[in-house]
Amino acid sequence: MNTLYLIRPNCFPHPSVFVFLGSLAFIALPHISAGEQVIDIGSRRQLFLGDHLIGKLKGVRQELHSPVRRDIAIKPEHPWEKYGVSYMVAFRDQGKFRAWYRVDGSALDQEKRHSMTAYAESDNGIHWTKPKLGIIEFNGSRENNLVWDGSVENLAVFRDDNPNCHPSERYKALARSRYLHGLVSPDGWHWKRLERDPLSTERPFDSHNIGFWDRVTGQYVAYTRGVRRNGRLGQGMTNKFKQNGVRWVRRATSQDFRHWTPLQPIQTAGAPREELYTNSTIRYDRAPDFLLMFPSRYASGRKPDPDWKYIGVNDIAFLSSRDGIHFERTFMEAFIRPGLDQGNWHDRSLYMERGLLGTSPTELSLYCMQNWRLPTCHIRRYTLRKDGFVSLRGSYEGGEFITKPLNFVGSQLRLNVSTSAVGSVRVEIQQADGKVIPGYELSNCPDLYVDKLDVPVSWKQGTDVSRLAEKTIRLRFELKDADLYALRFVNP
Repeated sequence: MNTLYLIRPNCFPHPSVFVFLGSLAFIALPHISAGEQVIDIGSRRQLFLGDHLIGKLKGVRQELHSPVRRDIAIKPEHPWEKYGVSYMVAFRDQGKFRAWYRVDGSALDQEKRHSMTAYAESDNGIHWTKPKLGIIEFNGSRENNLVWDGSVENLAVFRDDNPNCHPSERYKALARSRYLHGLVSPDGWHWKRLERDPLSTERPFDSHNIGFWDRVTGQYVAYTRGVRRNGRLGQGMTNKFKQNGVRWVRRATSQDFRHWTPLQPIQTAGAPREELYTNSTIRYDRAPDFLLMFPSRYASGRKPDPDWKYIGVNDIAFLSSRDGIHFERTFMEAFIRPGLDQGNWHDRSLYMERGLLGTSPTELSLYCMQNWRLPTCHIRRYTLRKDGFVSLRGSYEGGEFITKPLNFVGSQLRLNVSTSAVGSVRVEIQQADGKVIPGYELSNCPDLYVDKLDVPVSWKQGTDVSRLAEKTIRLRFELKDADLYALRFVNP
């Protein structure tokens, strides 16, 4: 009879080494601390948005990177845009970039604001055109780019990539009246109400309610306006919300876009209670493990301009999630500030639009509505390095970062990394117990000084790490005057 011995029985049972000596079978288990779990990253790109991959930091910190302000993408130019443009959704489709956005115009015989949905498109995500579609009549003419003028507003359009989606409903949208409604379209231009009854009556739904087909979880997901009534008060908020609650974000899911689970408030652990809405939630295509949220953060107790009619001022926050309901507030600082444009220093003047467009091999374009309530209202483009939301930054003096135990698939480790001319990155591969794997020592890894989105790591014997695939390892990074944005394992 064979006897089975388990080495380190107090650790998680993740066998990595088998040694057979006659009738004795020894299973050497990796040294994994209590509470640690092995993270299976496969060949998926990993970002450093929270602490899910971070084991130890020494002389290294997480750094939030704000996007760079660029040109105006869309501005009011026509009578149907007289009172502003906002709530844009943009994505790549049919070989170009397509966008849907809210416009506020007025009829010829009155000055009352009237909200509709317009369409724009672009070859590069920088310069946008507004084609004359001939669909909606406005002030006696169909020479416009309008695609919706109905009893519901604030359309949040998405292309439905559900393989079971009927072609007549290839494009869908969430919209609001008092309640939450669904719309469908075969082409993104010709819309109709999904059903007469609303999808949800769990008010409130004012602002932009985001919906999409989530290919990772295989379901429809909605992120809507809500109210939060617990948690400690954040800076710049009025005390009246201690009892009544604050603007917040809720989530629901559906298998058919018609029947939805009850709306549930997102969770942000122990982060201060702040007013978050107009959430712009999106799954990040380059690293689909991550959902990103760019809510407008409303400081309801502040009034920068004493002559302004309304109280409040807002900026853009940054949150991330791996499960869709628990969101990291690693950074309480603003992702986008109101800035030097004084038209942004009043209530609700700054809303992030939904869309992360790859407008060059190295950059993402993001869009932000600014100057709301002013004649100068517009949607402005911002740019960010691909994967460049957050980095692990090593100082000039240097520091190191060690991952939690992980499994991978692939034969090469690649990094999105930026160093200075005198900076460097080196990588060591360890066993789960922290012992260095021969051949992958830090001393065997040449200094990597580079600024690239996808550069392989090499050791003296080369870049091949295939013999370690699907085994439990840790990565140790030495960072000197360097930013590490992402990592992944690949088969070149």
